[in-house]
Amino acid sequence: MEFSVFELVLVEWLSAVLRWLHVVAAIGWIGSSFYFIHLDLSLKARPERPAGVAGDAWQVHGGGFYHILKYVVAPARMPDELTWFKWEAYATWLSGFALLVVVYYMQADLFLIDPAVMRLTAPQAAGLACLTLAVAWLAYEGLCRSPLGRHELALSLVGFVFLVAVTFGFTHVFSGRGALTQIGALIGTIMVANVFVVIIPHQKKTVAALIAGETPDPRWSAIGKQRSVHNNYLTLPVVFLMLSNHYPLVFATRWNWLMVAIVLAIGPVIRHFFNTRHAGKGSPWWTWGVAAAGVAAIVALSMAGPRGVDVDTGALPATPSFAEVGDVVISRCSMCHAKEPVWAGLAHAPKGVRLDEPDEIRRHARMIAVQAVHSSAMPPGNVTEMTGDERRLLAAWLAAGAPE
Repeated sequence: MEFSVFELVLVEWLSAVLRWLHVVAAIGWIGSSFYFIHLDLSLKARPERPAGVAGDAWQVHGGGFYHILKYVVAPARMPDELTWFKWEAYATWLSGFALLVVVYYMQADLFLIDPAVMRLTAPQAAGLACLTLAVAWLAYEGLCRSPLGRHELALSLVGFVFLVAVTFGFTHVFSGRGALTQIGALIGTIMVANVFVVIIPHQKKTVAALIAGETPDPRWSAIGKQRSVHNNYLTLPVVFLMLSNHYPLVFATRWNWLMVAIVLAIGPVIRHFFNTRHAGKGSPWWTWGVAAAGVAAIVALSMAGPRGVDVDTGALPATPSFAEVGDVVISRCSMCHAKEPVWAGLAHAPKGVRLDEPDEIRRHARMIAVQAVHSSAMPPGNVTEMTGDERRLLAAWLAAGAPE
């Protein structure tokens, strides 16, 4: 497929603008979410508080003092002005989904599909990816509305197992990069659906009851609080998953799904530390020991190399000649990483990395090690079908010090 210069520039800038919007909106959403969790946990139930007020807090910021009250359910009458916090969440998901379409679904052969994992057409991969977002949210919603939803610890454990199982499934359908991006999108979809389907509608019911002069149902507030807490504990894992596609040793190694499982555990542990401090219940420093152990485990797992390829130095072939190394790199990588790429849709070598000349190959030896030996990130989706033997050949060359 041929692309005009205009199309290439348009797609690149569309991706850049959407990524910018996505990051800015996410900062706004996460910032407001963390702030209100902190506020809610730090409220003081002072004896002199007004009737119907659960607690209050005094805060200082930007040279000013703020006195904030939280009502048990709602104030006795509607205020003249009411600020809603919802568009930060909506903008984060809308921009993120648009970015997912532009980068992953429209370029599925590069970033979503790996023929060695499962042979899919681009429409099949994109359709399956979209379907899983809806099905996973319906499953989560069903768990929350079931009797299990009344037992937070049990619900959390079942939810954890569910997300790990889905991640494992994704790694057997999509490329590693696509699988981790897709589980991040899935969790983000659940989080924004909590806002759109549960939290905001229940707040609107409360407002409508106040306008009608009725007493709001306290269950509406309790359900909204439950989903808000879920979002709070899922935030750190989903941010990690947003960034993981930039780190091959995470997404393109054989234990990528297990790394996600560990992140899904240590993210809430870190939030537990801050939530406990905000609530004035002490400082559970043990959480940082757990987090550090989790990170150490992820680093160790990342050293296992790509799935199906043994790059352990004890199992490598004899040191190859540089001519053999050059043949592999040029045949498998220079379609994109060349002065004039021949891969449709590329106007220049990705990130300016060229691998079409001997000096360039030697200069980028470290990058080759990370991207194509200790992980299978490159070629993306293994579109040029680099073999395990070729990766081992590169590993032997690198182990020998990348000789000329």
